[in-house]
Amino acid sequence: MKINVWSYLEEYKSLKKEIFKEIDKVFSSGKLILGPKVRLFEKQFSKFLKLKYGISVNSGTDAIQIALMSAKIGKGDEVITVSNTAVPTVSAIVSCGAKPVFVDVNTNDYLINVNQIEKKITKKTKAIIPVNLYGQCADYDTIMKIAKKHKLLVLEDCAQSTGSYYKKKPSGSLGHISAFSFYPTKVLGGYGDGGLIATSNKIFANRAYRLRKYGMNKLYYSEEHGINSRLDEIHAAILSLKLKKIKDWIRKRRQIAKIYNKHLRGSSLILPTENKNNYHSYYVYVVRHSKRDFIIKQLRKNNIFCNISYPYPIHTMKGYSNLNYNKGDLPVTEKLSKTIFSLPMYPLLKKNEIFKIIKIIKNLKL
Repeated sequence: MKINVWSYLEEYKSLKKEIFKEIDKVFSSGKLILGPKVRLFEKQFSKFLKLKYGISVNSGTDAIQIALMSAKIGKGDEVITVSNTAVPTVSAIVSCGAKPVFVDVNTNDYLINVNQIEKKITKKTKAIIPVNLYGQCADYDTIMKIAKKHKLLVLEDCAQSTGSYYKKKPSGSLGHISAFSFYPTKVLGGYGDGGLIATSNKIFANRAYRLRKYGMNKLYYSEEHGINSRLDEIHAAILSLKLKKIKDWIRKRRQIAKIYNKHLRGSSLILPTENKNNYHSYYVYVVRHSKRDFIIKQLRKNNIFCNISYPYPIHTMKGYSNLNYNKGDLPVTEKLSKTIFSLPMYPLLKKNEIFKIIKIIKNLKL
């Protein structure tokens, strides 16, 4: 029995008839791009977030880039974010012409260390991008106070936090604008790339609508330089279908996390924490151990496959060496990258599979 860190196959099997029905509706409609299914999903998702506007795009990366562009952030501007994140967070900043400025993360929850933000603010700073990592939101009370004081945009990177809450407010509704990913592994994932920008700011929304389609308000006429980034009708239809099930799927993720927490407590693994003000959606279940590579190897021998998010801090990557960071500049991020890894986590993971994972870890006698 092979246990993957993530799988869509069981979910697909359970939804296959409904998905095929939606696909047939799209193919029979004569509309494949920016049609009624896209508009419906945008309306449904913005309502889910309790926001006015949802602008669907090609990917979560594009969502961050277009969100920044909609706020006119670009060449010469600086954007504060973290290095313990997926590359797209940073590549999107660079792609719009701005410069990423890194702050370290907290040891306990891996989220942006809000006490370090103000030290990095300069005259060039225009935005903060907190990454709501692994299914949990950053400290937005503090972040928004800092942003207000320094007149900065707060763009939530919600690629990993769809369906999570901070003080009973949905992730994505906490800053000025937010970016989501619908990559297949996500809490709300499609069967290919997809993303969405969410906001209640009409000016940002109107620019984002225009920028995702070459800067056009009307066909074949560009008002400003934009890009090609559109969610197709098929994925919009599938995401609408899956959005109805997201709360139940998150409950199942939380139940799996509860089992892990109960039976791995007392082991030498450092387990994830759920902060007081948060409702954790458990996009991934991240643990820590100094013998990470040994544990992963032993689990693999038993057909159990884990993942590391993320083994290489972005500030140490060759692709971003021009930012002039050195090893040791972000000590917590660098230390975590050597010890963190994810145990299998997805809604249809079976109980016997969960207990097999737990049993093998316990038998390692770490």
